[in-house]
Amino acid sequence: MSFDVPNTLKAVWTAIFVLWAISSIMSKPIVRTQDDWRGRAALWVVMLGWFLLFNNGFNLGPLDARLIPDTPAIAYTGFSIAIVGLAFAVWARVYIGRDWSAAVTLQEGHKIVRTGPYAIVRHPIYSGFMLASLGTAIALGPIAGFVGTALVMGAWGYKSRMEEKFLIEHFGAEYEQYRREVKGLIPFVW
Repeated sequence: MSFDVPNTLKAVWTAIFVLWAISSIMSKPIVRTQDDWRGRAALWVVMLGWFLLFNNGFNLGPLDARLIPDTPAIAYTGFSIAIVGLAFAVWARVYIGRDWSAAVTLQEGHKIVRTGPYAIVRHPIYSGFMLASLGTAIALGPIAGFVGTALVMGAWGYKSRMEEKFLIEHFGAEYEQYRREVKGLIPFVW
């Protein structure tokens, strides 16, 4: 009996998306938002990236070619990276609880969370999804997956900078101190 990495990854990602959809209805009421076209555009770029990542069944021409060899070791390595990234994103999503929103917002009683995964990076959900996208691209192998991962990383990087400006406006020096102490997306680096 062999382990089906591609289908298992797709099932895990699907479960994460369902969890996100269900938990999004439990968010606290929004008091202030910066939900404009830029934030929505970033999310659409992420969706396009994930479409490219999971493009099976669509003929994308040269993007369907494999970038890396199709070996069990590479597939399992990518799978492991993806699972670590998804677990980190889920941990962060559960940890922030009802203060989460897909848009750039502040909820009632919103506070800066500086513990748990938020002590490792300021945007752990984005970091987890970026790592999971990279792991999935490695496990699946086509060029399209790596292009999709680049789109995901660029969009989350852009959206994190939008959130930073918004949070500085609201929390001021408190958030600036947090920024000095904790990196944004990659621990100890960036």
